[in-house]
Amino acid sequence: QCIIEESGEHIIAGAGELHLEICLKDLEEDHACIPLKKSDPVVSYRETVFEESNQLCLSKSPNKHNRLLMKALPMPDGLPEDIDNGDVSSKDDFKVRARYLSEKYDYDVSEARKIWCFGPDGTGPNFILDCTKSVQYLNEIKDSVVAGFQWATKEGILADENMRGVRFNIYDVTLHADAIHRGGGQIIPTTRRCLYAAAITASPRLMEPVYLCEIQCPEVAVGGIYGVLNRRRGHVFEETQVVGTPMFVVKAYLPVNESFG
Repeated sequence: QCIIEESGEHIIAGAGELHLEICLKDLEEDHACIPLKKSDPVVSYRETVFEESNQLCLSKSPNKHNRLLMKALPMPDGLPEDIDNGDVSSKDDFKVRARYLSEKYDYDVSEARKIWCFGPDGTGPNFILDCTKSVQYLNEIKDSVVAGFQWATKEGILADENMRGVRFNIYDVTLHADAIHRGGGQIIPTTRRCLYAAAITASPRLMEPVYLCEIQCPEVAVGGIYGVLNRRRGHVFEETQVVGTPMFVVKAYLPVNESFG
């Protein structure tokens, strides 16, 4: 994956250090072996929430004529993965999607039908849900709310990282009767602030990528492997001997950030 930042830097994302080295080597060779200026590898994190917001979060527009009330809550285990895999997406028929969410994750069908969008980028593992009752002019601000939601889920409140596994509920909206006072310039930043407030009141957390390691070694080296993994915040969860050989198989979780070098 290659991303071009606003500063003009190119960010190349890969599965690991070796994968990135090979990609950069191929890139150099494709471009007349001109040496590339590279930074040290960095790890991307994700932001999520741990519980439902402990209060309704209110945000007013800059002109004070519009209000939004929202809460954030975590998605059930497995739902973000379903969204990543395409089992649940914005392209699905809303009735079919609502039935799937109701049967597998005990969502209320009438609420699940009112998912406005997924984010970031329209496909990410977060969504915003309309829980309002008979609000005037609501559909007129939908595009602005969606734009604010995409912005907030792309750059989270803790570390400007993408959000993951967060459901936002809109509970009430108060809008000015005159359309000129509820344009995108008023609604988009208001939505973003309200989403951030909802995330902060829902016990926000950072999610760290972790490797699943499988290490084969002779018995004499097992102690050294435990020492290295412990120094790098690793967690060994299984150790077995290969039958008929002196080799052991150690399985462990290792944070990606600690795996460099």
